[in-house]
Amino acid sequence: MTTETHTSVHTSSHDSWQPPKRKQAGLIIACAMVLGVLAALYAWSLPPFSGSAVRTDNAYVRGQTTLISPRVGGYVSEVLVEDFAEVKQGQPLVKIDDAPYTAKVAQAKANLAAQTAQLGKIGQSRTSAQANAQARHSAIRAAEIQLQLAQTNMRRLDSVKGSAGIAKREYEQAQAALEQAQAAYNAARAQYTAAQQDILGVESGKESLNAAVEGARATLDLAEQELAHTVVYAPIDGKLGEVSVKTGQLVSAGMQLMFVVPPKRWVVANFKETDTADIRIGQAAIVKVDALGGRSFNGKVSDIAPATSAEFSIIRADSGTGNFVKIAQRIAVKIELDSQQEGLERLSPGMSVEAEVRIEKASL
Repeated sequence: MTTETHTSVHTSSHDSWQPPKRKQAGLIIACAMVLGVLAALYAWSLPPFSGSAVRTDNAYVRGQTTLISPRVGGYVSEVLVEDFAEVKQGQPLVKIDDAPYTAKVAQAKANLAAQTAQLGKIGQSRTSAQANAQARHSAIRAAEIQLQLAQTNMRRLDSVKGSAGIAKREYEQAQAALEQAQAAYNAARAQYTAAQQDILGVESGKESLNAAVEGARATLDLAEQELAHTVVYAPIDGKLGEVSVKTGQLVSAGMQLMFVVPPKRWVVANFKETDTADIRIGQAAIVKVDALGGRSFNGKVSDIAPATSAEFSIIRADSGTGNFVKIAQRIAVKIELDSQQEGLERLSPGMSVEAEVRIEKASL
């Protein structure tokens, strides 16, 4: 009987030390709720985590929106793309009637050929001028000999002048012959000088023709460039906006045809200057996009504007009246978005977003 009593007491004592399972479950639930509340406060930057981030709703998606315009004017013969099409760099977009530019190329080629032919004649002109100069030089020598003979004859007559054997008429003829020989000699020298100038003129003409050939070649190059520009190509990869040009439309150089937007996106957030004291490059950021139902994207601060937005404004905020009202200015902060995020391709330049920069990390 004693043994049964001891067994009964031992069993009763063992049952009384079972842990209170309901109390443990309640404690776990309470801890989970506290952690959930703290996580929500941290996510929304509410006390005690309110100082861990700064935010603004004055923020927009940006991108390298590129204007596409023709470099030559003319009538559009074909539009090769449609609104919002994806394009690759170098893809043809618009064709302009090239008939006038093809004619310009042909005209420039003909002009170049003519100038080149003229330049090719320089060798012949130089040879002719040199031969003429040589002939003029020989003529000088012949005139010089005639002059020397006339001078010798005149000196002989002068020595016997007044004698009975010399007639006045013979003396006058000798004097006239001397004058003619002197004139012929002077003329031969002048002609030789002119022949030398002809040679110099040929060399000068060569330089002029070389310049004319280079000018004709440049004109041809320009005409070929204009012909090539009758096809408008996509300057970069991206997505087109609305295509405003139509077939048959007369366009001019620089006219807006369409826009192409490359895939790269970033956010420019305009923070109050009082909120930028602790913003640093490299800090984590979150942007929420209104157009996508408040979807969030992660990024980081990549740059900070060197001046406030008011400094870049055409109309300055201050006046010369002497009145002053202190207004918190805005400083633009550039946020680069992390790549490979789902839905990132849905972002379009100009979209409104809410931006938040994590100033410091708070731990739970």
